[in-house]
Amino acid sequence: MLPYQPAPFPLARPRRLRSSPWVRRLVAETTLTPADLIWPLIVHDGAEDRVPVASMPGVFRLSPKAAAAAAVEARDLGIPMIALFPNVDGAIKDAVGTGATDPDGLIPECIKAIKDAAPEIGVMTDVALDCYTDHGHDGVMEGDRIANDASLDRLAEQAFIHAHAGADVVAPSDMMDGRIQAVREALEANGFSDTLILSYAAKFASAFYGPYRDAVGSSTALKGDKKTYQMDYANSDEALKEVAMDLSEGADAVMVKPGMPYLDIVRRVSETFRVPTFAYQVSGEYAMMQASIANGWLDQDRAILETLHGFKRAGCAGVLTYFAPQAARLLSR
Repeated sequence: MLPYQPAPFPLARPRRLRSSPWVRRLVAETTLTPADLIWPLIVHDGAEDRVPVASMPGVFRLSPKAAAAAAVEARDLGIPMIALFPNVDGAIKDAVGTGATDPDGLIPECIKAIKDAAPEIGVMTDVALDCYTDHGHDGVMEGDRIANDASLDRLAEQAFIHAHAGADVVAPSDMMDGRIQAVREALEANGFSDTLILSYAAKFASAFYGPYRDAVGSSTALKGDKKTYQMDYANSDEALKEVAMDLSEGADAVMVKPGMPYLDIVRRVSETFRVPTFAYQVSGEYAMMQASIANGWLDQDRAILETLHGFKRAGCAGVLTYFAPQAARLLSR
């Protein structure tokens, strides 16, 4: 007969469910896979296939050919979608962002190259004028102000150009009032009713966009700031109003941007609306982590996976992150 002892205390020991890797995997409340990732690509119209971005270690401006190769890599890693952001020659920039609606421009060229190389990969495009304007703003300027309504036709035409080139998802990031309705109506009227709209519905005027603006070449052009149309980071209820408006106008999914400082917004949006809610781990978040990793202050692999799990735990359906390929490799081990 086995020896018997009275039950020890405490009886409840949560650590039993953390005692080994297999049980931690078995009882994990949040699951992160490569299918939860969207890989943002900075593309350019220069001669070189890969040009490093100084403020974003490990990120490159890619030619259409190199972007197509990255899409193949994404497919092989199990990443379902890439997102395109342009860096164009300053010579084509003007006050109204004419280059944004060039059917033979950089983004249409990249879409076609990617779809030829990896048709299984979803392609998302940024709908905004800032990369094409000589003033660096997301809309048309009239004097010293951003003209909301005059910008809508430009944005709708840009979305149409992207859809016509083969984009699966158009993502208006401009924060003009009424732009989702304008884009949805343009898509419906031109035979692209199946094109998804992922709206940057709650995009905040943030200090964390700096490296991205360097990457796409809009930082030196920007005159003033974007606080008259991007959201005040002091506000949370306002984000719910913006999301509700965009959904009513035809958005299929919504995004919160930036990411880590706004996980409370992600949680509120996902719980309130029960629609696919995404977040963007933006350039400043990426650069901040890379600097700490380079100095030995953060363990790269652990930090990447911990932050991405935080997005999922907050309610994200998926995350745009420059760490996507590294994260996918870690998750596939």
